[in-house]
Amino acid sequence: MGRQHQKVDPASPRPGEPGGCVPPPLVSSCQPAVAVVGGSLTGPVVALLLIQAGFERVAVYEAVPAAASQGGGLITLEHSALDIVDRLGIPQEEFVKFDSETIIQISVRDRRPAGTVRRVYPGRFSTWTLLHRALTGRLPAGVVHTGARVTGLADACGRPVLRFAGGRSESADLVVFADGRSSTGRRLLDGGRRLRYAGYVAHRGDTPTPPADLADFLRFEPCPGVQFNLAPVPGGGDWTFYLNATAAEYAERFGAPPHRRTFALPRHVTPAARAQVDEAAEQHLPAEQAAVVHTTTTRMAVPVLDIDPPTTMVWPVGGGHAVLLGDALAPVRPHTARGANNGIEQAAGLVAALTQHRKYRADVGGALAGWQRRHLPAAVASVRLGPVIGGRLGLGIQ
Repeated sequence: MGRQHQKVDPASPRPGEPGGCVPPPLVSSCQPAVAVVGGSLTGPVVALLLIQAGFERVAVYEAVPAAASQGGGLITLEHSALDIVDRLGIPQEEFVKFDSETIIQISVRDRRPAGTVRRVYPGRFSTWTLLHRALTGRLPAGVVHTGARVTGLADACGRPVLRFAGGRSESADLVVFADGRSSTGRRLLDGGRRLRYAGYVAHRGDTPTPPADLADFLRFEPCPGVQFNLAPVPGGGDWTFYLNATAAEYAERFGAPPHRRTFALPRHVTPAARAQVDEAAEQHLPAEQAAVVHTTTTRMAVPVLDIDPPTTMVWPVGGGHAVLLGDALAPVRPHTARGANNGIEQAAGLVAALTQHRKYRADVGGALAGWQRRHLPAAVASVRLGPVIGGRLGLGIQ
């Protein structure tokens, strides 16, 4: 299963301490306890698939408190991911509000459309908010534990033990880290792979007043180093404006370096950041799209990050295992359109492998090795593809 070292907390809990040795519950070895870390999209997909497959001991741990707001913009879901969501019994119309499959790529010269290419996207467009609501709304009561920030992972009495802020500990047989780009699981298991800034920023906004005829995904390409995407979402339009920036410029505009502030919320967007985006819109975009940017009140920003390709997805922890998947394993550049798709496909493959263990007592280590063998190449390819696409678009300051 690739590298077999494990970078978990070397100090295992002692008897009498939180997470210390206690007799294991009297349950079948084929009903493993699965702890899912991360409650965004991939984590709930894993949990729902496990429950649907007959797993009875599933818990989801989300660092964000229930009262904290989460949000996200447009996401693209390929047919493979859509089929997995469909198998969960979630009607597509619940999270896909516009049935377009068209991407219109528009070249821009002197702030005027100069050429159009239409492509068919093999999937549908949704938003993080819609899909997250559809997934989490189907999780049984008591499965999700919010405000549970993982701080460590240890081998205690031969089982993985998660440690949480505040001193709480929970044991499991399998820990699934689906905790996003800034994954604690990746830091604990594969700490040599660090995020690094790619040299450009995805500025984002939701406008309640998009063009009246907006029905498809529009991609404007004025010149190398600039790209503007606009698509319809419920209540308006979602736009992303890709612009080059140095790490120092990002820190000045959003209050922290890109590797620390991996998502700039509206409160982090300074007047200088807003002015820079407005000026770029006025310089590069057709008047109608520039107006969309100017009139958007609430804005966010995401620094585009790279990471070395993963070499493994599975780590032994005592007699159990821990795995990384989705952005926790390998965050990819948004131009690849593979972020949510990779996570959902890996989740389905993981549950298929674990189901062979639960139903037919297949060796769990062998099942996880097979899962890794099937899904690791696609994750590596997605990581490598991002810089290639960015280079073609002139995006990124070296």
